[in-house]
Amino acid sequence: MFLFPALLLLGALVAYPIGFSVIRSLYDASGDTFVGAGNYTAMFQDPATLRAIRNSAIWVVFAPALLTGLGLVLAVLTEKIRWKTAFKLLMFMPMAISFLAAGIIFRLAYEQDPQRGVLNAVTVGIHDSVQGKSASFPTAKTRLGDKQLTKGQDGSYRTAHRTGPGNTVNLGLVGVAPKDMPSRARPAAAAATSPAADGELRGVVYLDFTPGGGGKPGTVDRGERGLPALSVEAVDSHGKVVATATTAPDGSYRLPHLPPGSYAVQLPAKDFAPPYEGISWLGPALITPAIIGAYMWIWTGFALVLIGAGLSSMPRDVLEAARMDGANEWQVFRRITVPLLGPVLGVVFVTMVINVMKVFDLVYIIAPGPVQQDANVLALQMWLVSFGGGNNQGLGSALGVLLLLLVVPAMALNIRRFRRSQS
Repeated sequence: MFLFPALLLLGALVAYPIGFSVIRSLYDASGDTFVGAGNYTAMFQDPATLRAIRNSAIWVVFAPALLTGLGLVLAVLTEKIRWKTAFKLLMFMPMAISFLAAGIIFRLAYEQDPQRGVLNAVTVGIHDSVQGKSASFPTAKTRLGDKQLTKGQDGSYRTAHRTGPGNTVNLGLVGVAPKDMPSRARPAAAAATSPAADGELRGVVYLDFTPGGGGKPGTVDRGERGLPALSVEAVDSHGKVVATATTAPDGSYRLPHLPPGSYAVQLPAKDFAPPYEGISWLGPALITPAIIGAYMWIWTGFALVLIGAGLSSMPRDVLEAARMDGANEWQVFRRITVPLLGPVLGVVFVTMVINVMKVFDLVYIIAPGPVQQDANVLALQMWLVSFGGGNNQGLGSALGVLLLLLVVPAMALNIRRFRRSQS
């Protein structure tokens, strides 16, 4: 009698749904026609399901191991600090956030635009600090009908006619919006008339557009500004770049110390390349690692607290005896701490395995629509097939049964470990 309420709840919430799913998996989408193992056969012939199985395997292999290892390292390190309780509380706080909210947070953090995505803002900042912020004008082009510059297949521009040292070559471009002009850009007219010295080519790269109209195409008019920080190259008759310069705020450049000969002046493709915008976290290649990173942010505190509790209950005399015998900290950690924490590490690892097999909401929220299939996992595939447009509860139930069969061994192992520790 005392067990009846618990058995009733167990039957209603566990046994009945499992039995219903197994039976439903043997029928077609309508639920009227018995198809036997047809849904299971179709499941393993569906490319989307196979991709979901592959991604779920990636989750099972990497996420639990990384979480357990990170939790172990943090638990050992926090034993050495004074404010370890506050640190553990801080690390555990993400557990209080719903997966929906965490997914939205990381969806924004992973945005490609550095103005919105914090990770790419940091990435671009580091890149520009190390490589230097390069100036480029992706929209710049030659004026329609301009025969001075020809565009190469790589996106560069080169003068159509060659010239020798001692000459001035002014290069006009259009297509740069006022908002894209650097604030340091200065008028180019004065520099455009400066004569070139012997053995050098010089000139200006400028925006061939006069605000308000009235300018003459191909001529550096007063008020037309130079394009600063662009690379300018001198290319000899063999196609080799023999000199390089960078334009000043007024667009001026100098290519000195050129031997006699004929040269073409070239604006390389990097002058017109889009600026570095960081890493495509939400692209097909990185979407699964990115979601695993978000998952680890949430669950690291759980692993830390459990392993920390096991670490606190360890006999200190064993550790001290090892140190007195001459063992260093690495030997103590590898030979004593990890083996004694084996049962706790096993519980954390198996619990994470069970958890990652059921991951759904983070994948659904973080992965954009075009790459959702690249991040697909079994739980998400089950929902998509059943309710997300597939409307095939038979196939969805078969996926649910597959997921159950994959989770049961891990659950059985966890229960076995728990019973062994109780005895």
